[in-house]
Amino acid sequence: MKRNDATVRAEISAEQVKELRDKAGAGMMDCKQALTASGGNIEKAIDYLRKKGAATAEEAYIHAGGRIGAMVEVNCETDFVAKTDDFKAVAKDLAMQIAAMNPRYISREDVPRETVEHELEIYRTQAKNEKKPEQVVEKVATGRLEKFYQEVCLLEQTFIKDSGRTIKDLILELTAKTGEKITIRRFRRFHLGENGS
Repeated sequence: MKRNDATVRAEISAEQVKELRDKAGAGMMDCKQALTASGGNIEKAIDYLRKKGAATAEEAYIHAGGRIGAMVEVNCETDFVAKTDDFKAVAKDLAMQIAAMNPRYISREDVPRETVEHELEIYRTQAKNEKKPEQVVEKVATGRLEKFYQEVCLLEQTFIKDSGRTIKDLILELTAKTGEKITIRRFRRFHLGENGS
């Protein structure tokens, strides 16, 4: 059995991986895995990726002046949705948002517990220094923590193109329009001059 698996793996060519990537919009390793699992059959591999929810769009954006850039990976359930103009437009908007607003995390769940505790401690001290009554110190600290989330978490940020919506609203609207679960998997922001570049 192992010999058969190795034979199938060896027969999967770079051209097949490229063809599947072009059709499904998934990552190279996901495509290779899907082709291996489906014995090299492109259509079965697409089904495999759909079931796995591996259709993605990677969007890059370079800010005017070329000093700031951002990349974002957005996942959906099918290659059909990944290729729609609506999906691509949202991916581009997300890359622009990241370049402009410099979020540190995707969601509040991604913020390390120690960071949350550290911020709360600062806000409690601020409230005490402002002579806030003891019974409202925690409420003030919690309120300021919400503002912290809105600054550093991409999903909580106000959309730069429409101050009446958050990025989370944007994703929910696209989910409603496409009927598929849309998720931001990861992002990266680059600034010329950082890290010795």
